Amino acid sequence: MLIEIEYCVPCGYLPRATEAQTRLLEEFGNAIDGVTLKTGRKGVFTFRADGEEIYAKPAEFDIDGIVATVRGLLPEQPGVQAEGRDLLMGKRH
Repeated sequence: MLIEIEYCVPCGYLPRATEAQTRLLEEFGNAIDGVTLKTGRKGVFTFRADGEEIYAKPAEFDIDGIVATVRGLLPEQPGVQAEGRDLLMGKRH
């Protein structure tokens, strides 16, 4: 699955887009093909998963909701679960 984040350059959405990109990459790692950023205009802030829109402004931005949507679109994969991933990432000791 390829996730695309299209963001409005003049609106200054780049920091929010890069934070979302980082979160998605940390959350899903190799389970997705990547998270790309696409420059846009006119207030655009849109997330697509394999071309399907999963979030668009003016809806309230909720990165946790976007993560949950992506998780629901991915097939179940055996292996490291969220808790194990946290341990591998050094988030809990």
